[in-house]
Amino acid sequence: MPLKIIIVLLFIAMLLSLSSGLVFLMKDIGSSRKRLLYALGIRIFLAVALVGAISWGIYSGQLGSQAPWDKKLHPERILPSEPKK
Repeated sequence: MPLKIIIVLLFIAMLLSLSSGLVFLMKDIGSSRKRLLYALGIRIFLAVALVGAISWGIYSGQLGSQAPWDKKLHPERILPSEPKK
């Protein structure tokens, strides 16, 4: 469960960095400030951390797929159904 909270927090931080980058883009037109580049660097770091957290979750078994098409690829994940009467 803590991994899912970390993933959600990283995603929210990435959205905040994206919105701050938009604000810096609009405010810093024509100036020599580098706030937009710093926001981009933070967003890249957060994206790498997010992909790393998701990869770790899948590797460790804390995250999994419950998509209908995944059951065809992994039939051992299907729960046995009750026999029909």
